[in-house]
This record gives sequence, structure tokens and C-alpha cells, in this order.
Amino acid sequence: MPATAEPHEHVIAEAEQSLAEAAPAFDNQPAAAPRVFNPWIVALVVTIGTFMEVLDTSIANVALPHISGSLSASQDEGAWVLTSYLVANAIVLPISGWLSSILGRKRFYLISVFFFTVFSAACGLAPTLGMLILFRVAQGLAGGGLQPSVQAILADTFSAQKRGMAMALYTVAILVAPVLGPTLGGWITDNYSWRWIFYINIPVGMLCVFLTRMVLQDPPHMIEAKARARKLSVDWAGLGFISIGLATLEIVLDKGQELDWFGSSFIVAFASISLIALVSAVLWELYTDHPVVNLRLLKERNFLFCCLIILGLYGVLYATTYLLPVFMQQMLGYDATTAGLALSPAGLFTMIEVPIVGFVLTRGYDPRKMVFSGMILIASACWWMGSLNLDISEKSMILPRIVQVLGLGLITVPVSTMVFRFIPKTESSQAAGLYALVRNEGGSLGIALVSTMLQRRTQMFQMTLGQHITATTGAVQQAVRGQGPDQAYFTLANLYAQMQRQATLLAYMDQFKMLAVMMLCMLPLVFFLKRPPVQKHIELDAH
Repeated sequence: MPATAEPHEHVIAEAEQSLAEAAPAFDNQPAAAPRVFNPWIVALVVTIGTFMEVLDTSIANVALPHISGSLSASQDEGAWVLTSYLVANAIVLPISGWLSSILGRKRFYLISVFFFTVFSAACGLAPTLGMLILFRVAQGLAGGGLQPSVQAILADTFSAQKRGMAMALYTVAILVAPVLGPTLGGWITDNYSWRWIFYINIPVGMLCVFLTRMVLQDPPHMIEAKARARKLSVDWAGLGFISIGLATLEIVLDKGQELDWFGSSFIVAFASISLIALVSAVLWELYTDHPVVNLRLLKERNFLFCCLIILGLYGVLYATTYLLPVFMQQMLGYDATTAGLALSPAGLFTMIEVPIVGFVLTRGYDPRKMVFSGMILIASACWWMGSLNLDISEKSMILPRIVQVLGLGLITVPVSTMVFRFIPKTESSQAAGLYALVRNEGGSLGIALVSTMLQRRTQMFQMTLGQHITATTGAVQQAVRGQGPDQAYFTLANLYAQMQRQATLLAYMDQFKMLAVMMLCMLPLVFFLKRPPVQKHIELDAH
């Protein structure tokens, strides 16, 4: 028996060895691997969520009076509907990279879209202002991670050769959404109810969740980062400093002009808290071993100067986006919907231009030249806006806005490409979070600056022009000559109203020209950028 059993044992041992050697091959069979979708399908799906979130930052602006009236709140109280969202958004933006590493990028993006949709529905159902503000905070916390997540996903999904076109698609979403927001919000509010500006997110969000679960996969480096991050202790101190600092800063920027800035003890207190918290956050994050926000990325030259350029760029963009509709309604008598429609053609030009810019970048054109040309165009458009008057047609408002948006497309796509070019893929989520934070804070700073300067320059021009409207002025005496007391009073009141309109017009002209000078002052930053290496071959993306 032993002699006959030995050959059988030998055969069994060989079979087991063959199966062991074949096991890895079976594990790596294509049938067992997750399905890989065309990168453009991934880009289109994740951009849906970004478009929805960016649209929501501006769609509620024109509905604010309706919301306040419906919920029995004052205009100042109603403004917290906007402020609360921005505050919550600002807290999540810089820590989105850390959250992605903890949860995994796909799971984090899905959670963000899902809860953004849920709290959009809750905002529409809110019975009181307090509940609406609470749900807007939750909505802002959920939506804050969408923009940086999408940029990181695109940076990892596409090769360097094709990344320009991918960022072009993303740029169309973040530029067209703010243009459509006020127009769409005004139309929905006028024809239905302000609650529908939140309800429209529900079908879009559900579609985005369904498609994202199907097409999105975490890259290998994110899976490794997730495993590493779960072994590390949470940087609670850094998280606390950043949350408090950014939340109080956003409140200061949003409420500063309304409360007379540092003439208000409320603003002084919040500004002090913000300064202390942000300085502490910077010092802590630079020296801690595992920071929640990796500020060391700013040591990379291209990343630093791209962030500075985008800070100034979005400051100018949001400032003009704030000024133009207000000018058209306050000075020209447009309603909110008509003002939005007058500015919407610029969005069409964006949709045409941005893909062309992305295509040119894939052909190896120097992106720094595009950025420089874009700054010149935006400065020219802002100076053109500074020559507006009270007798202009809609065409005269539309054309400079189109020129400005064309310049914007020449900057945002190349900068979005260059900002990730020298950053390791393992840090792409952290970089995207910082970049998105800088972009949003630039918009807040721009609006705070022009709203303050507009009021103060208006007062200055009123004082200057008012010196020429007195009882002893020849023109005034001639205007009231031969009139009775009552008629003379109305004549003087009309003269004063005209003087106020002219003072306000001069203040608007000053703001646009100030923004033009700001863009020109940013031109030297372009010379500090490194040119991305030209690809010697075209890398094929997975299909």
C-alpha cells in the first residue's frame, strides 16, 4: 500500500501546487475587475453635482425678499439664509482633502451629493426662518466638498495631455452656473414659489447619486491613503482652529458693510476671533506631523502663485457679478429677471470658448500666455464698464461682460491645469480643497470690498457735487426764478435727486476702474509660474 500510495500523493501535491500558482491569475482575470468607464463619462457625471452646488450659491439671492416676506422676517434676518450657507461651505472646503482620505473619495463625494439633496428638500419644506437657516448650514456643509472633489477626480482620471479639456468641462460648470443662478431663481420665484429653487435640486441630486455609484472608482493611491489615514490620530486642534477662523471670517466679510465694519463691536469681536484662530491654524498645521490641511503644499511655486491669481481673479469676477445687476436695477430700473437675462449671453460665450481653450492646451500651447492675455482682456472689460452712463442700452451692458467672460475662460482653464501639474497625485485632494477655498474666499473679499467702497465713494461724490447746489449757486437761482415756494421746493428736491443719481453713477464707475487696475497689478504674478513640461507623446486614457 505505501508503495502504490506514493505516486498518488505526488500527483495530489503537484495539483495543489498548480492551483496555488494559478490562483493569482484567476484573481486578476478581467471579469473580476471593476468596470472602467470612459473618463469623459466620469467627468460629465461628477460635474453635474458641482453645477448643482455652484448654482445654489447664487440662485437664492434674488429670492431673498420673497423668503423674508413669506417667513415674516426682516431683510437683515433673511440675509442669514445666504450667510449661513457661505459660512458652512467655507469650513468644509479646506478639510475636504482630509475627509476624502478618511472616507475614500467616492464615498465622500456620494455622501456630499446625497445629503446636499436631502437638505435641499428640507430647505424647501422649512416652516420658519430659523429652520431654514439650520438646513442651509447643513446644506453648505454637505455641498462644500463637491467642488474640490471634482477637481481632484479630474486630475487623477485624465492624463496630463488631456487634463486641459477635462478642466474646461469643469470650468463651464462653475462659470455658467453663477450666470444662470439669478435668472433662473428670479423666474422660478416670480412664476412659482421660492421653495422651488430648492426642490429643483432633488431630481438632479438623485440622478447624480445613481450615476456616481455606477461610474466612479477610487484610484489605487486613494485606497492606500485611506488605509494610512485610518491609522493616524485626528488633528482635532487644527480642525477646530480652521473651522472657527473661517466661519468668523465669512461672517465678518458678509456683515461688515451692513454693520459699519469696525465701528461695530460685533464685527470687532468676530474679526479678532478670526485673526487669532487663523494665525493659530497656520502655525499648528505647518508644524504638526499629520495636519488636517497640508499648508506645506504652498511651498510649491506654481501652486502658490496659481492660488494668488485665482484669489484676485474671483475677487474681480464676483465683484462685477455683484455690481452689474445692482446697477441695472438701481440706476436703470430693470427688474431682477430682466437684469439676469441681460447678463446671461456671456454664459453662452463661455460654453463656446472654454472647450476651445482646453483643446489648445492639449496641443502644447504655453498656458502662461493664455493667463496673461486673459488678464488684459478682463482689465479692458472692467475699464469699459467704468465708462457706462445712465442712457446706455442693454447692448452696452452685454458687450463688456462678454469680453470679461472671454478673458475669464483664458485664465481659469490653464490655471486649473497648472495648479496640479507639479503636485503629487497623493496630495491632489488636499490641493483641490485649498484651491477651492482660495477661490471662494476671493469672491467673498471682492464683494465685501466693492460694496464698502461703493457706499463710501457715493457719499464722497455727494459731498463734492452738493457744494454746487446751494441757495446762492447761480444755476439753482436760475432754476427757481419766478416760482412759488412750493414749486421751488419741488425743483430743489428734483435737483438733489439728480445729484444723488450722478454721485452714485460716479461711484459705480470708480469701482469698475478700480477692478481694472487690480487685474493689471496681478500681471507680474504670471512671470513666477513654471511652464508645465510639454508631452512628447499622447497618453491614452482608460476606456
